[in-house]
Amino acid sequence: MAAKRSAGLLIFRRVEQDLQVLLVHPGGPFWARRDEAAWSIPKGLVEEGEDELEAARREVQEETGILIDGECQWLGEYRQPGGKRVLAWCVEDGADIDATRIVSNSFTMEYPPKSGRMQEFPEVDKAGWFNLGPAAVKILKGQKPMLDDLQDLLG
Repeated sequence: MAAKRSAGLLIFRRVEQDLQVLLVHPGGPFWARRDEAAWSIPKGLVEEGEDELEAARREVQEETGILIDGECQWLGEYRQPGGKRVLAWCVEDGADIDATRIVSNSFTMEYPPKSGRMQEFPEVDKAGWFNLGPAAVKILKGQKPMLDDLQDLLG
């Protein structure tokens, strides 16, 4: 079976001399108490036959409520520790994005496990703007190279 593919956008902005990236924190009980190495770029699975960049834009909208229509630049493909491949583009489109006002879709799961109770959780429970240093601490290990590649791309 082929490895799953996700597509996402590394959204960035410049604030004075700093470069900031938008990261999202996954919702649900598994991630509730995790912070370091738990955040991600907004991303999600590419549907069969779907354009990968369009999938990335769709996932950003589903996870944040934000429609990104800026010019996206290919960043790279990143193999995650579990084998999934994440296809990433970067886009400077964050000047007007208020990370405290994101709206995420939700998912349903049995929780607590084996309780027979189904509960609904947001896919993303919060978002934040981070300078690259703090972002490197917050972001999932398998996505950390995206930050270096963004810096290299922007010079």
